[in-house]
Amino acid sequence: MSKIEDFLSEKEEQEIIESIRIAEKNTSGEIRVHIEKTAKGNTYNRALEVFHYLKMDNTKYQNGVLIYVAIEDKTFVICGDKGINEVVPNNFWDSTKDIIQAHFKQGHFKQGLVEGILKAGQELEKHFPWHHDDSNELPNDISKG
Repeated sequence: MSKIEDFLSEKEEQEIIESIRIAEKNTSGEIRVHIEKTAKGNTYNRALEVFHYLKMDNTKYQNGVLIYVAIEDKTFVICGDKGINEVVPNNFWDSTKDIIQAHFKQGHFKQGLVEGILKAGQELEKHFPWHHDDSNELPNDISKG
């Protein structure tokens, strides 16, 4: 088994997917999680590649958020699309990052992702509230590389 498969159990993955569904319930924002063994270089640049590969930059309000995790590199990145970055302060993701990081340091990867996703949803709701005509533009599943 690769480290990607060992990182989260099937049950933990389902809990993360459910947290995405809950987080997106009150926002038009789209949240995805991508897990890879290694970024093979600059983690932020790799996260941006994955962001584009997953077509997260094709949402109606340009409000997609990717939580990218590189297991062997022991790092993660939160990427927000143009629509988010244009309306929020530079430190917008710090509280979300801090929650994830605190849990990751203790080896609580699922809990870090769940709480980070829920926090991201709360933050997105402030700037991109859900409207009756919003649709789920991106899958809620966890992608793996």
